[in-house]
Amino acid sequence: MEVINSIGRRKAAVARVYVREGKGSITINKKTLEEYFTLPTLQYIVKQPLELLGVTGQYDIRVNLDGGGFKGQAEALRLGIARALVEINEENKPQLRAAGFMTRDPREVERKKPGRPKARKRFQFSKR
Repeated sequence: MEVINSIGRRKAAVARVYVREGKGSITINKKTLEEYFTLPTLQYIVKQPLELLGVTGQYDIRVNLDGGGFKGQAEALRLGIARALVEINEENKPQLRAAGFMTRDPREVERKKPGRPKARKRFQFSKR
């Protein structure tokens, strides 16, 4: 089987995912999943699409992750893996969509406006 590649994004994080048949190893920026994401909750987020379809030990996944924080990176990687699994087998799409793994979360940080301390916060108003 050839390498299937896909991309996942969340906030400022970008995950380029390369999936091929193998023994189930996940390599992120030349580190194992457990080394890169030390928190079990983030490891769980990454593995969700694989566990939903029951293909945890069937594919080797290599990832280039860039930008964002840990949570955004984990969710970008989840989207990338889900998109790759759909490219491998189109019949997986309804199941992954129902679980919410196929939707790109569009929420981004709002820019800071001039004359204000943050994006929406204003300086304290003084009448006199």
